[in-house]
Amino acid sequence: MKDIYQVIKNVRLSEKATMLQESNNDITLEVDRKANKLEIKRAVETLLGKKVVAVRTANYSGKARRKRRADEGRTNHWKKAIVRLKEGETLDLV
Repeated sequence: MKDIYQVIKNVRLSEKATMLQESNNDITLEVDRKANKLEIKRAVETLLGKKVVAVRTANYSGKARRKRRADEGRTNHWKKAIVRLKEGETLDLV
């Protein structure tokens, strides 16, 4: 990955993500599956203008899906990054 504009795909908003943001100043992002922690950190600092303390990542498998017939498909595999911002930095997601 070289282009920082393709690293961050989406912001993941859920109850757990909201609790992490309030308690630990963490933001939860959906990122490109090939991106590593250094690229994610560089993208957040450049695009959002926030200082990053730590990055944690997790890979998720897509779920199996069926539609009315016997043929089966899958949703896409994806990667989640939990980024801890520096003390005093905030990001309003809502």
